[in-house]
Amino acid sequence: MKKEIKHDESAEKIAELTNDLQRTRADFENYRKQVEIQKTNTAQAAKYATIMKILPLLDDIERAVTTYNELKPLGGSFEKTMKELGLTRINSENGVEFNPDLHDAVMVEGDGEKEVVSETLRPGYYYESDVLRPAMVKVKKM
Repeated sequence: MKKEIKHDESAEKIAELTNDLQRTRADFENYRKQVEIQKTNTAQAAKYATIMKILPLLDDIERAVTTYNELKPLGGSFEKTMKELGLTRINSENGVEFNPDLHDAVMVEGDGEKEVVSETLRPGYYYESDVLRPAMVKVKKM
């Protein structure tokens, strides 16, 4: 009878330790996943911060390419590099329908119902399909 009690206690202890081990493994796996998520979020935030700091430089290069024709090849190379980085320009050409999610209107002319972009003052950009900076535009109501 004494052996039976000792055997039951041992079985209970083994079951308890097994449960503790399973919980510890689950906790560790959850911790590992959380660390991976934090690493990914930190890397993403660093990329966004870097791209935001580069935007004024992009604006300057675009103005230089527009002003000096001999820099046109640089413009093409620059466009290719932007696409490789996941950075694309928001369409804000003249006549494009105004979209407040994509365009920041600083001036509105006319008094019609339809709003279209009449001039781009500063280009806007998507970064990996998110609006990084809206385009600064003049709007014409038709």
